[in-house]
Order: sequence, then C-alpha cells, then structure tokens
Amino acid sequence: MRQRSGYGGAVRDFSLPPVVEPMRTGGLADSVHELAERDPGFAQLARSEDPAGGEWATVTAAAFRDEVRALAKGLLADGIRFDDRVAVMARTRYEWTLFSYALWTIGAQVVPVYPTSSAEQVRWILADAQVVAIVVEHEEHAMTVGSVCDAAPSLRRIWQLDNGCVRELAELGRGVTDDLVDRHRLAVTPRSVAAVTYTSGTTGRPKGCVITHANLAAECDILLAGWPGLVAAQGEQPSILAFLPLSHIYGLMVQVFCIRNGILLGHQPEIAPSLLLPALASFRPTFVFAVPYVFEKIYRRARQVALEAGKGDVFDRAMDVAVRYAEAVERHNAGAGPGPGPMLRASHAVFDRTVYRKLRAVLGGRVRYAVSGGSTLRRELGLIFAGAGITVYDGYGLTETTAAVTGQPMGRVKFGTVGRPMPGHSVHIARDGEIWVHGDVVFAGYLNDPEATARVLRDGWFATGDVGHLDDEGYLVITGRKKDIIVTSGGKSVAPQILEDRVRAHPLVSQCLVVGDDRPYVAALITLDPEALEHWFRLREREPLSPREVLRDEELHAEVQRAVSKANNAVSRAESIRAFRILPAEFSMRDGLVTPSLKMRRAAITKMYEAEIEALYAS
Repeated sequence: MRQRSGYGGAVRDFSLPPVVEPMRTGGLADSVHELAERDPGFAQLARSEDPAGGEWATVTAAAFRDEVRALAKGLLADGIRFDDRVAVMARTRYEWTLFSYALWTIGAQVVPVYPTSSAEQVRWILADAQVVAIVVEHEEHAMTVGSVCDAAPSLRRIWQLDNGCVRELAELGRGVTDDLVDRHRLAVTPRSVAAVTYTSGTTGRPKGCVITHANLAAECDILLAGWPGLVAAQGEQPSILAFLPLSHIYGLMVQVFCIRNGILLGHQPEIAPSLLLPALASFRPTFVFAVPYVFEKIYRRARQVALEAGKGDVFDRAMDVAVRYAEAVERHNAGAGPGPGPMLRASHAVFDRTVYRKLRAVLGGRVRYAVSGGSTLRRELGLIFAGAGITVYDGYGLTETTAAVTGQPMGRVKFGTVGRPMPGHSVHIARDGEIWVHGDVVFAGYLNDPEATARVLRDGWFATGDVGHLDDEGYLVITGRKKDIIVTSGGKSVAPQILEDRVRAHPLVSQCLVVGDDRPYVAALITLDPEALEHWFRLREREPLSPREVLRDEELHAEVQRAVSKANNAVSRAESIRAFRILPAEFSMRDGLVTPSLKMRRAAITKMYEAEIEALYAS
C-alpha cells in the first residue's frame, strides 16, 4: 500500500499492490473452450423464455462451447474476418453472450449499441466504428438501422435475432473446419481489441472507448481475487442474473466475469421492477451486480408493502435498528468501536426474523453480498441493506476504466464512499480536485480521436473528469463531475450531487436536477416516483390526480418541500435550494434524458425544460 499526502496535508495519492498476474497470452474466448475441455458437464448458463415464470434450463460448458463454435463458423462463412467490427443492438439476453464469444473466438471486435438508441446515435456509431455487420433484436431495430445505412458504407450484413439468425448462421458455417476457427482464436492476444464501447454521453457526441481483452480480463480477475468468498456461500454454486444492459461496460463486464470464472449466468432483459423482481425471485442468484436505482426500488417496494399492511411503523423501526447495527459493525471493523451492544443485537435478531428476511427474499433469498456501481450508493441505503443482511460493496468506474477502478475492501466497507483503488491500481487527486486513475483496466484510447485521447491519457494516467477526495485510509469520495459544478452569479461554487442525492432519499422523489449556473440562487427540477405517488394518495384516502393536477397540489408540494428542506441542512445557505418545480413525468431513456446507466443528461434536461427553469427565476 502506498499513500502520499500533498498540498494542504490532504491525501492526494493512494495505491494498492497487485493480487493477480496480468493476462499474458490468448483472449477472452479461451475460457469457454478451456472450461468445456476441463469440465464439459458444468452448468455454465441458464436460459428461460420467461424469467419471471421460474422455469430455467441449464446450458453445460460443452454445449455452450459447441454453440459458440458453430456460430463462429457461420460468421466466418458470411465474411466476418479478424479485427472486423460487428455491432450488437439488443437487450440483455442469451444470444448477446453467444454472439460476443463467437466474435471474440474469431478475433472480431464487438461494438455494443444500446437497444434504445435513436437513429442518429446508431448512424454515428456505425459510421465512426466502420461496422461491417450488426446483430439486431427485432424488426424495429432493423428498420432503424436500415434508415441510416447510407451513412455506413462499410455495413454489409444485418442479422435479426427474432428471425432465427443464430440458426441460419450455424447452418451456413457447416462447411467451415474446427481448425480454421482455432487458428483465429489462437491468433488473439491480450492487446487485441475486444470491444469498442461508446460512452453513454451525458453531454456531447459519444466517444468509442477501445477496450482490450487484457482490460476486461484484468477487471474480472481482480474482482474475484480481491473479494474471495463473497460470490457464493461455501459449497454453493455461484450464480448471477445479468440484468444490466450488456451494451454498457458494467453489464459487459458482468458477462465476462461469469464466463471467465465459472459462474452460472442467467439473463433478464428488463430492469423495470415489475419484471426484474420476479426474475430475481425465480433465478435465486447468490450475488448481485446492480446500480443504486435497483437497491432504491427494492427498499421502496418493501416499505410500501409494509405500509399497505399497516406495519409501516414496525418497518421504520426495523430500518432504524438496521442502520444503527451496521454503523456499529462499521466502526468495529475500522477498529473504532466494540460493535453492536447486547440490546441492539437482540433487537436486530428479532427484526431479522420478521422484517429483514423478507427484504432478502426479494433478491431470491440467497444473496448476502452485492456490488453497486454506476453512481454512488447513498450511505443510509448502504447501511440499511448491510443491517438487513446484504452488504453492498460500492465501487467507482467509467467506460474508460472497463467498469470499476475502486471498490470497498473486503470486510472494511465505509458506506458513503466508493472504496479504495482496486489491487494493482492507483488514484491521484489533482490540484483542482479531479480524480486521476492508473492501472491495467484503463482503456487504450478513443477510436479515431487522438486529440480527445491525449486530453485524458497522460503517461498512463486517465483523467476521469470527476472530482472528489481521498480520506486518510485511501477511501475515495465522489463529489461530482467537473463540468457539472454550478457557479451562481454571486460566485458561489456548488456541487449538485450532494443536494440531489439527499432530495432523492425521500420516498416520493424519483429524480432531482439542481440548476443555478450564472443564476442568483440554486433551484431544482424534481420528478416523482409513480408507484410511490399512487401509494401516497391511497394512504390519504384521496383519488389519484392527473400529472398536471399533481403539480398544483398544495399538500404534495409541502411534502416535497420537506425533502428539500432536509437536503438543505447538508449545505450552507448560499448553496441551498431556494426554489423547485415538480415535473409531470420522470426523465427517461426514451426521451433521451437519462443514459442507459440511469445518469441524468443535464444538458438535454435543461434544454427540454428551459421554460420551467426560467419560471423558477422569474420572481
């Protein structure tokens, strides 16, 4: 461990020694073939036509290897060559994994495309990456691609999953020999490009991040070596349900993590709670990779059920005990306290039987540890889940760092932080507070954009664009994005994330966007959770209101004002939210207002709601 303080006595550098050897030879597809040789009957994947229905059929390592090989042959027969770029535009499903490993088997590069992408976004990616073929899920995707083909002269093939393209390609490749496939696979090296993954683009045009086989291997190998024993209990086969978009680097990493480490992998195409929660209950994973949105929804759903059963007070007392219990454990693990006292342990044991067990059951009942990424998990929510028996290891990363570059150390979680650098990696805090990172997970650069690459890669260090600080033990706290810092007309600098996270802690609030650049004071746009809102009216024996009526409801406005006032307690008056506007609908991917990892696109939101923002300052 290396730690160095800088100007002002603050910790500016922190690094940890490596725990795994970097990938020396071969590529990601080798693990498919090696496992099939070593243990052909091993249950590698699970498939279901209806994940919420509870029927899962396993796919053995040998069967998956054979499917990958057959599809690889078909790709070669249809003209795909080493280093060709092939896009995949589909939801999280079995065929996504199948195609990516078939492409990696023949040395081709995967170009993920979000299934919700607009025609303009698809046009840009296909042209910028010079994609030669694309896999789409259904007719609507095919029509989107067809409408922009004129801008992608390199595009030669469109394969449609729901039209049986996997079967057709396998049939086409029957004449291709195993030897030809193996020659392609053995030509892949760790430095070969595995994926060109486009940033989700909270502002500006997406950039193609060049991710190598070594990048993805390092990410997955470090996670497993640094956090042994968390993925499953002793003697239990580890299993993970992939529900994050495989088009996002986080979801892509989860897929590789499972295949590379012999973890049973299932797929759930939708992240909407009404579909995801039944799928989790039926699949019963041993470990979960998720984003804060999922943990928020699970908690809110559990509280809503308790309120409807007339047990809201019991639930809230249980959550209070969970927080106090987890805080006592946190202090004990840090060597700063004795741990939970006898009375607290007794209360915790009672609630574990009556309340926490039900919360764990939402995730299938077997999960004891999870990972959260994409954005920082609220400290209070992390404490709630830990006290209820599910420790969430929060991490931090970007597309350019192949997902996580920091994570909570095993058994030493500091809730509200994103942990310390992963083993073998370093974090540096620049003079302006920007976070720089270094290590094997850092990408090779931006495709076709050497100027943008030079701006962020400096002697192997990646300048993330995020700002934060390190505590004296090397734990990283994210305070926002450099470009998101608000400077009021009075010259006050405001980091919006602190306020936004605290407002969102209220059960009614879905999203909060703080504004105020070059304005006299800070204000906010707030959206409400539809399910929570319906429940709120029901508890008050009131008829639900239309979206427009909601905006004028005085009782509801007062409830949201309480959330804003509570958030303002965390900042000075000059930084506090002085005015807010409740909006009629949530920001969504469909409207282009959030990224697939559910981060708000600030520029797009402020442009769409320009009139509402002006009204906040009209008086």
